[in-house]
Amino acid sequence: MKNRNHTFDFLCGLCIIRMISLHVMDFCGMGEVQWWTHVMEWTFYFMSFFFFKAGYFNKGVNEKPTRDYLIDRTKRLFVPYMSAGIIGLAIYFAFLPFLLDKFHKPIEPLYWSHIWDTSSFYGNRPTWFLFSFFVTYLVVHFIEKVKGLHWFVVLFPMMAYFLFLNGNPLWMGVNNVFMGIFFFYLGMLWKHMMNRFSRQIILWLSVAMILAFIVLNAMYHGEYTMSINEFKGNFVATVLNMVLVICGLVGIMSCLNLPRIPVICYIGEHSMVYFISHYPMLYFYKFMHLCFGRSIWNRPEEVFILIPAVFCLCTWMVPLIERIPWLSGRWKSIHC
Repeated sequence: MKNRNHTFDFLCGLCIIRMISLHVMDFCGMGEVQWWTHVMEWTFYFMSFFFFKAGYFNKGVNEKPTRDYLIDRTKRLFVPYMSAGIIGLAIYFAFLPFLLDKFHKPIEPLYWSHIWDTSSFYGNRPTWFLFSFFVTYLVVHFIEKVKGLHWFVVLFPMMAYFLFLNGNPLWMGVNNVFMGIFFFYLGMLWKHMMNRFSRQIILWLSVAMILAFIVLNAMYHGEYTMSINEFKGNFVATVLNMVLVICGLVGIMSCLNLPRIPVICYIGEHSMVYFISHYPMLYFYKFMHLCFGRSIWNRPEEVFILIPAVFCLCTWMVPLIERIPWLSGRWKSIHC
């Protein structure tokens, strides 16, 4: 049996830890604290890593007939997207009558346009990722059906930037799919290079990439927020920095045969559960406090309560959710 690549489990685990910590900080009104903004400045590329990983381990998005492929992706991604979103929606609106009775208005504006403007759900906003991931897989499948079309993917970051400059007009928030496809193909390319060149060459190249990222990110800093397809700062430097750091980290850790880091790798191995579960938990906690007249906003102590509590609850739920295919995407008929 082939040994599992712990590099990707480790990086996925870091991505999930960063994501949940970000959402906890935002819920507690601590998202603009100076030390946290520095963390964000050096980790803004983490969501793009999941698309890179998908491309790296891609076994051929054009091997199956289109009908079978669409069914496969729908079961793996779209069904969990809808299921997790509806659960979050149910929790959100279950509390709404109590909050309206107490505050005489919703705690945030509610718009019908939310249905078509964004792919996220009230109560579980991170679900945008599953929908964008689903669309990315479908588009890549059809790109691969046209010989030579994949070369145009190099232009996709410019397309994403153009959409950003024009107010991200695409429905269901799929403006970010262009960046997702770009990193999907980058993962495929980087795996090809790692297989073609010696470990020593890849190691030194990866070290050079990380050093270049550190210098460029300090001198020409920019950030990309994938959830809303938002670019800040220098566009070229932002995309280049993302390419450098993702390829560099994967290259270095793979060449060094990173061992399994128990807690972080476990989170990475079961990232889907943490991803779909944590946000409804945060809303439940927040709304329960509001119903009793207490806000968690601008309360640093809540961060130290929520982060370990959410991770413990998600860890406890791993075996439960992974037995539910319409939530986990782990259908018995699907073979990896």
